[in-house]
Amino acid sequence: MSTFSIFLVLITIVCFLLIVVIMVQNPKGGGLSSTISGTQMLGGVQKTTDFLDKSTWTLATILIALILLSSLSFTGSLSDTESKLIEKTEAPATTPAAPAQGTPAPAAPAAK
Repeated sequence: MSTFSIFLVLITIVCFLLIVVIMVQNPKGGGLSSTISGTQMLGGVQKTTDFLDKSTWTLATILIALILLSSLSFTGSLSDTESKLIEKTEAPATTPAAPAQGTPAPAAPAAK
């Protein structure tokens, strides 16, 4: 398994976790904390909101770091050393082929 494939799997896992954490939150301050507002669980509602906020920022930071690291490990078929465009421009120029004997030369445009 290549390094890029490992990064791809890790990025997919972090994306899934980030989606789950964001879906649990409510943009108006409710979310998971509004569900357990009647009871105090493990430090209360404010701790749940802080945990979700910190986990969102942490997962987003990890995602950006993994994307940057995966770009460093990418050695795909479209890298600069194997570019077809570079090979075409670096190839020595050959003499242009003469037009075929049976075809007439293109006519010059008529002057007005």
